[in-house]
Amino acid sequence: MRTIVVTGAASGIGKTLAEILTERGERVIGVDLHDADVTVDLTTAAGRAALVDGVRELSGGTIDAIVANAGLALPIPKTVAVNFFGTVATLEGLRPLLADSAAPRAAVTCSMASLYAPDTALLDALLAGDEPAALARGEELAADTQLGALIYGTTKQALAKWIRRHAATPEWAGAGIPLNGIAPGIVVTPMTRDLMATQEAIDALLQQVPMPLNGPMEPEVPARLLTWLISAENSHLCGQIVFVDGGSDVVIRGDATW
Repeated sequence: MRTIVVTGAASGIGKTLAEILTERGERVIGVDLHDADVTVDLTTAAGRAALVDGVRELSGGTIDAIVANAGLALPIPKTVAVNFFGTVATLEGLRPLLADSAAPRAAVTCSMASLYAPDTALLDALLAGDEPAALARGEELAADTQLGALIYGTTKQALAKWIRRHAATPEWAGAGIPLNGIAPGIVVTPMTRDLMATQEAIDALLQQVPMPLNGPMEPEVPARLLTWLISAENSHLCGQIVFVDGGSDVVIRGDATW
Protein backbone atom coordinates (compact mmCIF):
# COMPACT_ATOMS: atom_id res chain seq x y z
CA MET A 1 0.00 0.00 0.00
CA ARG A 2 1.33 3.41 -1.02
CA THR A 3 0.66 6.68 0.80
CA ILE A 4 -0.47 9.49 -1.47
CA VAL A 5 -1.14 13.12 -0.60
CA VAL A 6 -3.93 14.80 -2.58
CA THR A 7 -4.60 18.50 -2.17
CA GLY A 8 -8.03 19.84 -3.06
CA ALA A 9 -9.40 16.47 -1.96
CA ALA A 10 -12.81 17.65 -0.79
CA SER A 11 -14.35 18.23 -4.21
CA GLY A 12 -13.98 17.92 -7.97
CA ILE A 13 -10.99 16.14 -9.46
CA GLY A 14 -9.29 15.77 -6.08
CA LYS A 15 -12.25 14.08 -4.44
CA THR A 16 -12.70 11.70 -7.37
CA LEU A 17 -8.98 10.90 -7.40
CA ALA A 18 -9.00 10.17 -3.66
CA GLU A 19 -11.95 7.81 -4.13
CA ILE A 20 -10.26 5.97 -7.01
CA LEU A 21 -7.01 5.57 -5.09
CA THR A 22 -8.79 4.39 -1.96
CA GLU A 23 -10.75 1.83 -3.97
CA ARG A 24 -7.44 0.54 -5.32
CA GLY A 25 -6.12 -0.01 -1.82
CA GLU A 26 -3.89 3.06 -1.52
CA ARG A 27 -3.74 5.22 1.57
CA VAL A 28 -4.80 8.79 0.80
CA ILE A 29 -4.01 11.81 2.94
CA GLY A 30 -6.49 14.41 1.78
CA VAL A 31 -5.78 18.12 2.12
CA ASP A 32 -8.35 20.90 1.78
CA LEU A 33 -10.03 23.81 3.51
CA HIS A 34 -12.62 21.43 4.98
CA ASP A 35 -13.62 17.76 5.05
CA ALA A 36 -10.02 16.56 4.82
CA ASP A 37 -7.37 14.75 6.86
CA VAL A 38 -5.28 17.90 6.89
CA THR A 39 -7.33 21.10 6.97
CA VAL A 40 -5.28 24.11 5.87
CA ASP A 41 -5.46 27.29 3.80
CA LEU A 42 -2.80 27.15 1.10
CA THR A 43 -3.10 30.86 0.38
CA THR A 44 -1.08 31.59 3.54
CA ALA A 45 2.44 30.83 4.69
CA ALA A 46 1.06 29.41 7.94
CA GLY A 47 -1.27 27.10 6.04
CA ARG A 48 1.55 25.84 3.83
CA ALA A 49 3.72 25.10 6.85
CA ALA A 50 0.79 23.37 8.55
CA LEU A 51 0.34 21.21 5.45
CA VAL A 52 3.85 19.83 5.74
CA ASP A 53 3.58 19.33 9.51
CA GLY A 54 0.20 17.62 9.21
CA VAL A 55 1.27 15.27 6.44
CA ARG A 56 4.50 14.41 8.24
CA GLU A 57 2.60 13.53 11.39
CA LEU A 58 -0.06 11.42 9.65
CA SER A 59 2.38 9.63 7.36
CA GLY A 60 5.10 8.97 9.88
CA GLY A 61 7.52 10.93 7.71
CA THR A 62 7.31 8.94 4.49
CA ILE A 63 4.96 9.33 1.52
CA ASP A 64 5.02 7.83 -1.96
CA ALA A 65 3.34 10.48 -4.09
CA ILE A 66 2.11 14.05 -4.17
CA VAL A 67 -0.82 15.26 -6.24
CA ALA A 68 -0.86 19.06 -6.03
CA ASN A 69 -4.39 19.58 -7.26
CA ALA A 70 -5.83 22.37 -5.09
CA GLY A 71 -6.78 25.51 -6.96
CA LEU A 72 -9.27 28.27 -7.66
CA ALA A 73 -10.71 29.56 -10.93
CA LEU A 74 -12.01 32.85 -9.57
CA PRO A 75 -10.76 36.26 -10.82
CA ILE A 76 -9.39 37.21 -7.40
CA PRO A 77 -5.91 37.52 -5.83
CA LYS A 78 -6.43 34.35 -3.76
CA THR A 79 -6.28 32.43 -7.05
CA VAL A 80 -2.73 33.72 -7.47
CA ALA A 81 -1.83 32.62 -3.96
CA VAL A 82 -3.19 29.08 -4.08
CA ASN A 83 -2.76 28.14 -7.74
CA PHE A 84 0.92 28.97 -7.96
CA PHE A 85 2.53 29.70 -4.60
CA GLY A 86 0.42 27.19 -2.69
CA THR A 87 1.16 24.51 -5.26
CA VAL A 88 4.90 25.18 -5.37
CA ALA A 89 5.02 25.20 -1.55
CA THR A 90 3.19 21.87 -1.52
CA LEU A 91 5.68 20.29 -3.92
CA GLU A 92 8.79 21.69 -2.30
CA GLY A 93 7.57 21.24 1.25
CA LEU A 94 6.57 17.61 0.81
CA ARG A 95 9.40 16.53 -1.49
CA PRO A 96 11.70 15.49 1.39
CA LEU A 97 9.02 13.06 2.57
CA LEU A 98 9.38 11.17 -0.73
CA ALA A 99 13.01 10.28 -0.03
CA ASP A 100 12.36 6.82 1.40
CA SER A 101 9.75 5.75 -1.16
CA ALA A 102 10.61 2.95 -3.57
CA ALA A 103 8.67 4.75 -6.31
CA PRO A 104 8.33 8.46 -5.48
CA ARG A 105 6.05 10.45 -7.78
CA ALA A 106 4.58 13.95 -8.11
CA ALA A 107 1.83 15.32 -10.33
CA VAL A 108 0.14 18.68 -10.65
CA THR A 109 -3.21 19.82 -12.01
CA CYS A 110 -2.60 22.62 -14.51
CA SER A 111 -5.16 23.57 -17.18
CA MET A 112 -5.63 23.99 -20.92
CA ALA A 113 -6.12 27.67 -20.00
CA SER A 114 -2.32 27.79 -19.91
CA LEU A 115 -2.52 27.96 -23.73
CA TYR A 116 -4.02 31.45 -23.68
CA ALA A 117 -1.98 34.66 -23.71
CA PRO A 118 -1.09 35.54 -20.11
CA ASP A 119 -0.78 38.81 -18.29
CA THR A 120 2.93 39.38 -18.69
CA ALA A 121 3.42 41.36 -15.48
CA LEU A 122 1.73 38.68 -13.40
CA LEU A 123 3.56 35.88 -15.17
CA ASP A 124 6.93 37.54 -14.57
CA ALA A 125 6.18 38.03 -10.87
CA LEU A 126 5.08 34.41 -10.49
CA LEU A 127 8.13 32.96 -12.20
CA ALA A 128 10.37 35.23 -10.13
CA GLY A 129 8.77 33.79 -6.99
CA ASP A 130 7.76 37.29 -5.89
CA GLU A 131 4.48 36.67 -4.09
CA PRO A 132 3.88 40.25 -2.88
CA ALA A 133 4.33 41.59 -6.43
CA ALA A 134 2.16 38.83 -7.89
CA LEU A 135 -0.63 39.49 -5.38
CA ALA A 136 -0.43 43.22 -6.06
CA ARG A 137 -0.78 42.59 -9.80
CA GLY A 138 -3.62 40.19 -9.05
CA GLU A 139 -5.39 43.01 -7.19
CA GLU A 140 -4.99 45.28 -10.21
CA LEU A 141 -6.34 42.66 -12.61
CA ALA A 142 -9.23 41.74 -10.32
CA ALA A 143 -10.35 45.37 -10.24
CA ASP A 144 -11.09 45.18 -13.97
CA THR A 145 -13.95 42.88 -15.00
CA GLN A 146 -12.27 41.88 -18.26
CA LEU A 147 -8.66 41.70 -17.08
CA GLY A 148 -9.58 39.61 -14.05
CA ALA A 149 -10.19 36.69 -16.37
CA LEU A 150 -6.42 36.60 -17.09
CA ILE A 151 -5.55 35.58 -13.54
CA TYR A 152 -6.47 31.90 -13.78
CA GLY A 153 -4.79 31.12 -17.09
CA THR A 154 -1.68 33.06 -16.13
CA THR A 155 -1.25 31.15 -12.87
CA LYS A 156 -1.66 27.85 -14.71
CA GLN A 157 0.85 28.84 -17.40
CA ALA A 158 3.34 29.83 -14.71
CA LEU A 159 2.79 26.50 -13.00
CA ALA A 160 3.41 24.60 -16.24
CA LYS A 161 6.61 26.57 -16.79
CA TRP A 162 7.71 25.88 -13.21
CA ILE A 163 7.30 22.15 -13.80
CA ARG A 164 9.29 22.33 -17.03
CA ARG A 165 12.08 24.25 -15.31
CA HIS A 166 12.35 21.96 -12.29
CA ALA A 167 11.44 18.44 -13.41
CA ALA A 168 14.89 17.56 -14.75
CA THR A 169 16.85 19.02 -11.84
CA PRO A 170 18.80 17.01 -9.25
CA GLU A 171 16.06 17.61 -6.67
CA TRP A 172 13.43 15.90 -8.81
CA ALA A 173 14.67 13.72 -11.69
CA GLY A 174 18.03 13.33 -10.00
CA ALA A 175 16.26 11.96 -6.93
CA GLY A 176 14.24 9.53 -9.05
CA ILE A 177 11.01 11.53 -8.81
CA PRO A 178 8.99 11.98 -12.02
CA LEU A 179 7.35 15.42 -11.85
CA ASN A 180 4.59 16.05 -14.39
CA GLY A 181 1.28 17.84 -14.83
CA ILE A 182 -2.06 17.45 -16.51
CA ALA A 183 -3.96 20.14 -18.42
CA PRO A 184 -7.68 19.34 -18.37
CA GLY A 185 -10.27 20.97 -20.56
CA ILE A 186 -13.76 21.59 -19.18
CA VAL A 187 -14.45 19.25 -16.27
CA VAL A 188 -17.97 18.91 -14.89
CA THR A 189 -17.48 19.85 -11.24
CA PRO A 190 -19.18 22.20 -8.76
CA MET A 191 -16.70 24.85 -9.94
CA THR A 192 -18.00 24.77 -13.52
CA ARG A 193 -21.63 23.73 -13.06
CA ASP A 194 -22.97 27.30 -13.01
CA LEU A 195 -21.19 27.96 -16.31
CA MET A 196 -23.05 25.05 -17.90
CA ALA A 197 -26.59 25.63 -16.68
CA THR A 198 -28.11 25.75 -20.17
CA GLN A 199 -27.26 24.36 -23.59
CA GLU A 200 -26.63 27.90 -24.79
CA ALA A 201 -24.14 28.38 -21.98
CA ILE A 202 -22.42 25.10 -22.83
CA ASP A 203 -22.20 26.05 -26.52
CA ALA A 204 -20.71 29.44 -25.64
CA LEU A 205 -18.18 27.81 -23.32
CA LEU A 206 -17.15 25.35 -26.03
CA GLN A 207 -16.50 28.26 -28.36
CA GLN A 208 -13.83 29.39 -25.89
CA VAL A 209 -12.63 25.89 -25.02
CA PRO A 210 -13.14 23.68 -28.09
CA MET A 211 -13.48 19.99 -27.17
CA PRO A 212 -14.34 18.10 -30.38
CA LEU A 213 -13.62 14.73 -28.75
CA ASN A 214 -16.66 13.94 -26.57
CA GLY A 215 -17.06 17.45 -25.15
CA PRO A 216 -16.85 18.29 -21.41
CA MET A 217 -15.63 15.46 -19.20
CA GLU A 218 -16.49 14.01 -15.82
CA PRO A 219 -13.77 14.30 -13.13
CA GLU A 220 -12.98 10.58 -13.47
CA VAL A 221 -11.17 11.31 -16.73
CA PRO A 222 -8.38 13.58 -15.40
CA ALA A 223 -8.35 11.63 -12.13
CA ARG A 224 -7.47 8.40 -13.94
CA LEU A 225 -4.62 10.16 -15.74
CA LEU A 226 -3.28 11.45 -12.44
CA THR A 227 -3.56 7.93 -11.06
CA TRP A 228 -1.19 6.67 -13.74
CA LEU A 229 1.22 9.59 -13.44
CA ILE A 230 1.81 8.79 -9.75
CA SER A 231 1.93 5.03 -10.26
CA ALA A 232 5.07 2.94 -10.08
CA GLU A 233 4.64 2.19 -13.80
CA ASN A 234 5.47 5.80 -14.68
CA SER A 235 9.24 5.63 -14.46
CA HIS A 236 10.39 7.98 -17.23
CA LEU A 237 7.83 10.70 -18.01
CA CYS A 238 9.60 13.89 -16.97
CA GLY A 239 8.38 17.47 -17.03
CA GLN A 240 5.43 16.81 -19.31
CA ILE A 241 2.13 18.68 -19.27
CA VAL A 242 -0.34 16.11 -20.59
CA PHE A 243 -3.37 17.74 -22.20
CA VAL A 244 -6.51 15.79 -21.43
CA ASP A 245 -8.79 18.29 -23.08
CA GLY A 246 -10.93 16.66 -25.74
CA GLY A 247 -8.77 18.26 -28.44
CA SER A 248 -8.49 21.89 -27.27
CA ASP A 249 -4.71 21.89 -27.56
CA VAL A 250 -4.87 20.51 -31.09
CA VAL A 251 -7.54 22.98 -32.22
CA ILE A 252 -5.78 25.99 -30.69
CA ARG A 253 -2.16 25.14 -31.53
CA GLY A 254 -2.56 23.01 -34.63
CA ASP A 255 0.55 20.99 -35.45
CA ALA A 256 2.84 23.10 -33.24
CA THR A 257 4.66 20.91 -30.76
CA TRP A 258 6.75 23.65 -29.17
